[in-house]
Amino acid sequence: MRLHLFIDADDTLWENNIYFERVFEEFAGLLGHSSLTAAEVRAALDEIEHVNNRIHGYGAANFARNLRECYERLSERGVQPADLDQIEEYGRRLMEHPIELLDGVGETLAELVGRHELTVFTKGDTREQRAKIERSGLSGYFHHTTIVKEKDTAAYRGMLAQRGLEAERCWMVGNSPKSDINPALEAGLGAVYIPHPRTWHLEHQEVRDGAGRLLVLERFPELRKHF
Repeated sequence: MRLHLFIDADDTLWENNIYFERVFEEFAGLLGHSSLTAAEVRAALDEIEHVNNRIHGYGAANFARNLRECYERLSERGVQPADLDQIEEYGRRLMEHPIELLDGVGETLAELVGRHELTVFTKGDTREQRAKIERSGLSGYFHHTTIVKEKDTAAYRGMLAQRGLEAERCWMVGNSPKSDINPALEAGLGAVYIPHPRTWHLEHQEVRDGAGRLLVLERFPELRKHF
């Protein structure tokens, strides 16, 4: 039976969070706080992101905005224009970083597209995410692309209603319990959880009981055995 497979982008199709983590390490060095550890700086940034992500969403430009606010809050030497320029450069670097596909993604999509209808379902800045999809070379495998500000239960239900789809014939594939797995299950879809070792820590949650509609795989190519 032909199914609808909704597939996350960042850290499911290609590497993403590792580059944000590397930028944060550089930022902590730039800040050079005399008493706060990197973990404590990260906690301060988390507080800022919890607030700003609901307002501005996700992505490289918004991450740079959050870093700037964190810098302005914690800097012990006042606000230095050169430091602000460096933070802006972090955002540009993240936005322009080459796409590094995860192992077996292209081959797996090439096989699945002949059997099922594939949709990229991701969150973030629309222009930024579309640019990454195009740069990835994977756009030809997908019948649809849906980019939302937040991937919560309402977003999944809205997507189903907009396209007139039955939840029983839909599966969400992704690495994030918070955005890909738990809300999809809550909305009645099946969910395929493919953990990534460097998933953003703000996306961590305990995976809910799937009541038979949860599949946990180690690698993306394993999808071919089940779909």
